[in-house]
Amino acid sequence: MKPSRDIARLIEIMAALRTPGTGCPWDLEQDFASVAPYTVEEAYEVADAIARGDKLDLRDELGDLLLQVVFHARMAEEEGSFAFPDVVEAITSKLIRRHPHVFGDTRDLSPAEVKALWHRIKAQEKADKATAREAAGLPLREEESGVLAGVPHSLPALTRAWKLQARASTVGFDWNNARLVLDKIREETQEIDEALASGDKAAIQEEIGDLLFVVANLARHVDADPEGCLAAANAKFERRFKGIEAALEANGRNPKDATLDELEALWQSVKRAEKKPAVEPGSDVS
Repeated sequence: MKPSRDIARLIEIMAALRTPGTGCPWDLEQDFASVAPYTVEEAYEVADAIARGDKLDLRDELGDLLLQVVFHARMAEEEGSFAFPDVVEAITSKLIRRHPHVFGDTRDLSPAEVKALWHRIKAQEKADKATAREAAGLPLREEESGVLAGVPHSLPALTRAWKLQARASTVGFDWNNARLVLDKIREETQEIDEALASGDKAAIQEEIGDLLFVVANLARHVDADPEGCLAAANAKFERRFKGIEAALEANGRNPKDATLDELEALWQSVKRAEKKPAVEPGSDVS
């Protein structure tokens, strides 16, 4: 079987891998649950390639992610649930339905009007889905009802916190401004201090969770992605710690040889170097 630019060839390859007797033993033993972690991992690898600006990697990672879609669709086809064309039809129908200002008669909308329209369409989709489940004799899932319905449990915790709070804000359950959220953060840090004093590990963990939840809300109030904020902080920490390692390596040492005071002094030095202008104001650069 030869490579191809046609999606049909990818579907054929996946079918061959899942064919009993002649297929791949590993692929044959997989199910939806076992493949799901790989699907999540591939999505993160796509995001990582984008963050690095590596278009060659992005091409390959998008292929890996597409494979996950084909893999799940193949397993669904085998059990008679749906097939890949049904997946394509579902997403094309949704895109057309959610963009009447592009594919329908609703034209010349402002960004705010488009957003409001999108929310109305999603609400109608939710109602239609509930009706369809009822008609099929399927129970309405508990998580499909209420203001917070439909926020996936599989999302990263900070992102899910952001989305839950955004949903709650639609019915007015929210602070009026970011500084009120900051006051709540101070309150939560005080509660952590009290939990630490008590030595109650469960209480400490609970209060740390509350703090992270409120920090995610602060990010939402300033229109920042909490995952992106933390990712930037991680990158900054890595960069500065590598600076410490480089400074120590220049003297034939490593972090294990240094005291905490030395590490802190090097950290501050690296931090100052990052903030120092590349060229001092008024200096001669000729």
